[in-house]
Amino acid sequence: MARRKFKRSVKKAAFLLFIAAVLLMVYNQAKQMENHMFGLPVPREYIPIYQAAEREYGVPWELLAAHHRVETKFSTMDPMVSPVGAEGHLQFMPCTFVGWSHPTCSGLGKGDIPEEEKTDPNVIRKYGGYGIDANGDGKADPYDIEDAVFSAASYLRENGAADGDLETAVYAYNHSREYVEDVLQYYEEYTSRE
Repeated sequence: MARRKFKRSVKKAAFLLFIAAVLLMVYNQAKQMENHMFGLPVPREYIPIYQAAEREYGVPWELLAAHHRVETKFSTMDPMVSPVGAEGHLQFMPCTFVGWSHPTCSGLGKGDIPEEEKTDPNVIRKYGGYGIDANGDGKADPYDIEDAVFSAASYLRENGAADGDLETAVYAYNHSREYVEDVLQYYEEYTSRE
């Protein structure tokens, strides 16, 4: 009798393990399909940063995620410097980050800004840049994810994103219709998942 109960318990446990394995397999396949359909999913560790920037600047967090996706594939680009000199997680041109009134800024905005000035909040304030010291460490650094996201949110708000003019704001960030389409496509995907 005890042996029969033991065998039933073992069979029941094996069946439950089988069901759990099947459910895990189905879940993993669904996640792979989602990743295939939507490209890279938004990494969970960045969402609180995007949401904090949304609270501060009124720019939808999904738009910030879409920018991050398009600019550096969620910071997986190595190095995080574009061929034209845009830097960091959200690819700011140095003159946009520090300010176009910096004496070395002209042309496309690479400038010849000394490294110690590129992250100095006082220099950025002086020259009217968009660099933000979001984490309070005394530097506004495009290579710091919080600073980069808050800086992007500040720039996008200034160009109409907080008022709902997403297309104009995105175009101001990068003067390319293809870029605007890509960012807005990811934005739509991220907002439709909620």
